Amino acid sequence: GEEHYNCISALHKSMRGSDENASLYWLARMLEGGEDPLYVARRLVRFASEDIGLADPLALTQAVAAYQGCHFIGMPECEVILAQCVVYFARAPKSIEVYKAYSNVKECLRMHTGPLPPVPLHLRNAPTRLMKNLGYGKGYKYNPMYKEPVEQDYLPEELKGTDFFKEQKT
Repeated sequence: GEEHYNCISALHKSMRGSDENASLYWLARMLEGGEDPLYVARRLVRFASEDIGLADPLALTQAVAAYQGCHFIGMPECEVILAQCVVYFARAPKSIEVYKAYSNVKECLRMHTGPLPPVPLHLRNAPTRLMKNLGYGKGYKYNPMYKEPVEQDYLPEELKGTDFFKEQKT
């Protein structure tokens, strides 16, 4: 029932708050109560990107490995895999930078009126002669061929200068 959601919320908030003891308690309470370990593992995968993000990019690898480990061996053996992942997450630095930036991109798309801006011609693939004649790919600078980063726009003209990492929702 409702306690299912209450416990996963408590687990998330304990990890978010860097409380490793509470995180282990809520994990054990869920697993000992019969919760599907793959449900917990799936939620850990989301937590890795949503709450830890780029502060520790290896968190996502930990979460996916925990999910795979749980899938391979099941309960009760996989409980220690989940426990390791939960403690890792509680101890990990946290960052919601990517989560917020992606939310800002979604908001930009939702608020846009009319047709979405076209992909700039220089960013379009040109596998045919017709596409090349229409200007697809013209002027594109292939970054690996340059020693330094190249000056090149990647957003549509209407969004030039937009920084989704700095944009704040109102």
